[in-house]
Amino acid sequence: METKLRSVVKTISYRIGGIFVTGSIAWMITGNPLSALQIGLADTLAKLVVFYLHERAWNKIPFGRVKLPEYQI
Repeated sequence: METKLRSVVKTISYRIGGIFVTGSIAWMITGNPLSALQIGLADTLAKLVVFYLHERAWNKIPFGRVKLPEYQI
């Protein structure tokens, strides 16, 4: 199981790339860099929260995990 801090760091590192993608697309569509920045930041903040909650929820689901024995000899 991952720590909460690891989930936070993964979330932030993923969204750093996402803000550039969203901001670039918004700039191409609107032609306005300020609007693009606002859209990129709003999108990033919303997705940071959603991704973190998604990551923590999946940590509670045993699907696809190999269960380690409780003890080893």
